[in-house]
Amino acid sequence: MLVTVTGGKVGSASDNSAIMLATAPGACNQITASAQFVVNEVTTTATVYALSQFLDASGGYGASSTNAKGLANAVATIANLVNLTTGASPGVGFPATGGSPATKINTVANLLNTCTTANSSCNQLFSATASAAGSAPTTTFGAAFNLTRNPGGNVAALYAQAAASTAFSPALTKAPADWTLFINYTGGGMNAPGALGVDSSGNVWVASYFGAASEFSPTGSPVFANGITGGGLCNSYGLAIDSSNNVWITSEQAASPPCADSVVEINSSGQFASGTKGYTSGGLNYPVAIAMDPNSTAWVIDYGNSHVTLLNSTGQPTSGTSGYTSTDFVFPVAVAIDANHNAWVANSGSTTVTEVSPDGKQFTNVSCCGSPFGLVFDESGNLWVSNFFGDSISEISSSGTVVSSGYTGGALNHPQGMAVDGAGNVWVANYRGPSITELASATSSSPGKILSPAAGFSPDASLLEAFAIAVDASGNLWVTNFGSNTLTEIVGLAAPVKTPLLGPPQAP
Repeated sequence: MLVTVTGGKVGSASDNSAIMLATAPGACNQITASAQFVVNEVTTTATVYALSQFLDASGGYGASSTNAKGLANAVATIANLVNLTTGASPGVGFPATGGSPATKINTVANLLNTCTTANSSCNQLFSATASAAGSAPTTTFGAAFNLTRNPGGNVAALYAQAAASTAFSPALTKAPADWTLFINYTGGGMNAPGALGVDSSGNVWVASYFGAASEFSPTGSPVFANGITGGGLCNSYGLAIDSSNNVWITSEQAASPPCADSVVEINSSGQFASGTKGYTSGGLNYPVAIAMDPNSTAWVIDYGNSHVTLLNSTGQPTSGTSGYTSTDFVFPVAVAIDANHNAWVANSGSTTVTEVSPDGKQFTNVSCCGSPFGLVFDESGNLWVSNFFGDSISEISSSGTVVSSGYTGGALNHPQGMAVDGAGNVWVANYRGPSITELASATSSSPGKILSPAAGFSPDASLLEAFAIAVDASGNLWVTNFGSNTLTEIVGLAAPVKTPLLGPPQAP
């Protein structure tokens, strides 16, 4: 339920039709007659950030019938960001392992407060939060909505206006890099976190290089305080989630603790489904990446011998005793599955990506890139490739034509992990840069156009060796920081995606 209040006046001020504040206290059938909640600028800020992908500037609100879970998790995020009873940030259930974003929430709330308490300040607010199309909002709610949808716009001017109000504290003491709202989480046993994925409930799973798997709730609380260890987990770089929410993680051989080259399967309850050592058949040799086909086939990249191994839903190899290989493979490091069940492999030691048929009989090489490290498909079948040493992103059409050998800008710096959201926009984790980069979709008027600021988004979020990035069904971005053992959530910035990711992404 979304509750809004409009109009009225504050103190001795005159009536102000620009006031529109909001909160979302939960589902209607869960609210008792005696329930009390506050509606103020802080609840409005938290509501608009968390529900950004389910709102419009007028307060219209809703989700598709197939994304009830994404909407429910977004509402839960509001209660994570603000105490709905007191109207103060953060919420009572905010994880002790998270870094509270209260100072930024309070700053945006102070910005809105300048308008709610003085009609004369509203035009300044509305002008600074006009949409990219030039349409200015007419309410405080609309201004907050536009700010969350264009977090890189007029940052200094908006901060200066916010500083004129001290209604909510603590607040930022200087202008932020942008208005993205981020939270850094620790705990859950993370130890050099790398690959990650989101299951159908919105839980975030992380594979750490040093032998641990971590699960976080949709609001960032670690499900297992110390993570999941054993079961053959060692030197893990890859993770994928199947349609039953089983988590598949690659593990390289290691002497201490003794581990074999394997793929470890963990069920949704956190129990090992692959025995004490994981699945070891099929020619696995330093497996570094894994992707899940909608038909429940797992494609595994074997970096050690430049092979790919296919495993069925029970972990048995379907690609023979040694997997598939080709002379086209040159230090393969990543894999993505297209709509026709072909796998595409990134060859980090060359300028190519290679398409592999499901039976391993056809290999098609495409020269496109510069040391490709990451791959992701969009819903239209276009392949996007991160060029680690080229600081660029390549695009290959669904027909195999190279559209661009490298889009640059937007603070791309050794790009690695990528994700495509429900609108087809591409999100990039910069391993050697402190921010993430957004590129326009292949169906936009300017495919590959950098949509993020020159410094990228969230350059003040303490991102360190950002390894992987994923979009959930609420529109949140999740980023693993290999260098700081943290997981970063950027709230409501991307168009929602159906989870888990099976083949090309889909809108939920």
